[in-house]
Amino acid sequence: MTNPVIPPTSVEITASRRMSRQRTRDTQPEILVRRELHRRGLRYRVDAKLPGMPRRRADLLFTGAKVAVFVDGCFWHACPKHKTAPMNNGSWWAAKLARNVERDHETRDHLSSLGWTVLRVWEHEDMKHAASDIERVVRAAAGG
Repeated sequence: MTNPVIPPTSVEITASRRMSRQRTRDTQPEILVRRELHRRGLRYRVDAKLPGMPRRRADLLFTGAKVAVFVDGCFWHACPKHKTAPMNNGSWWAAKLARNVERDHETRDHLSSLGWTVLRVWEHEDMKHAASDIERVVRAAAGG
């Protein structure tokens, strides 16, 4: 006897539609930090492939200075201050979000082993302050 296919509930369909609309790039925090860095005269690559990691990308990449910047969403990257645990399908979400954090650490470790500096900015941070931190690191790494 085969298992019958169970149609998704309206809650699952609604959640799926909402998640499919989540931006993976050009989020408001990313745009704010990019504008501020550009205003300060810094140039960078956006949504750039990472060296040795063809399926992973950095939000901002300063190739000359070897600095990779990630602007992380509090939900998707389990922010210590703002992370939440969805109630619906909780075990699946817990595994998904834990894997995201694990992947972040793998990316950091890989880039660090290649001599890159990895900066992570939470979406809730003040982007002008974050831009100041990024600028300081990039200028120091570039030798000036």
